[in-house]
Amino acid sequence: MDWVNAVIQGVLVGGLYALFATGLSLIFGVMRLVNIAHGDLIVLSSFLGLAIVTGVGMHPLIALLIVVPLMFAFGYALQRGLLNFTLGPDILPPLLVTFGLSIVIQNALLEIFSADSQKLPAGALQTASLQIVEGLAVGVFPMIVFACAIAVIAGLQFLFYRTALGSAFRATSDDADTARLMGIDNRHIFALAMAISLAVVALAGVFLGMRTSFDPSIGPGRLIYAFEAVIIGGLGSLWGTLAGGIILGVSQIVGGKLFPGADQLAGHVVFLILLVVRPRGLFPRAVD
Repeated sequence: MDWVNAVIQGVLVGGLYALFATGLSLIFGVMRLVNIAHGDLIVLSSFLGLAIVTGVGMHPLIALLIVVPLMFAFGYALQRGLLNFTLGPDILPPLLVTFGLSIVIQNALLEIFSADSQKLPAGALQTASLQIVEGLAVGVFPMIVFACAIAVIAGLQFLFYRTALGSAFRATSDDADTARLMGIDNRHIFALAMAISLAVVALAGVFLGMRTSFDPSIGPGRLIYAFEAVIIGGLGSLWGTLAGGIILGVSQIVGGKLFPGADQLAGHVVFLILLVVRPRGLFPRAVD
């Protein structure tokens, strides 16, 4: 039963990793932009949630009603006012700019909140669990996170393939110049993609803050988890990010059970093995 519990816990952790990865996969799929600051934006959302929770006194889940719109607006402004000017055939400018943005966010958070670890108070939700069978209980909060991951990915899948905005996203992704000739405002579409990405990041950041402690320096680690989940699942595949997150989460929890203290290493090893076996990921969006 211990091993079954480890696998279940790993699957639920994978839901959080999938939320980390979904925003990254989205903006790469639409505009081929690799956002080095993605992990720090997750941490920024955590601290934004902390500021609202401590300042207003509301529950972190209710604070999402403020954090998500704020990050959505920030994402639109960031893309429209800065990142759009870096896009082009050369991938180096957006890499350099988002790397600089990462440094700015880390140092700003360090200046405002200090280097102390913080945590969002989740109250009774932190320890609430459901008894499945004798000796096996599942936390309510991890199930909420996993359900949110599925809902977000399903919603984005619907947005991409069943709406006019999704058609504009796919057309711009396939050929931005032709899409512009057909009357699509690429700058607006790219900004909307980044805004949606940061709305998902807001969810991931608040859930991260409720699950574990955080500080201004942990962004690069969250970025690595997001990259690994995206690459395992396949670049541009939204459901693939969920599969990638689950594989990463299960490998970490099971690896930590086999080799105490080596949970993160186990996840990286599994990622490298899958990268060798399936370089394009498990569910690549397209095959050349």
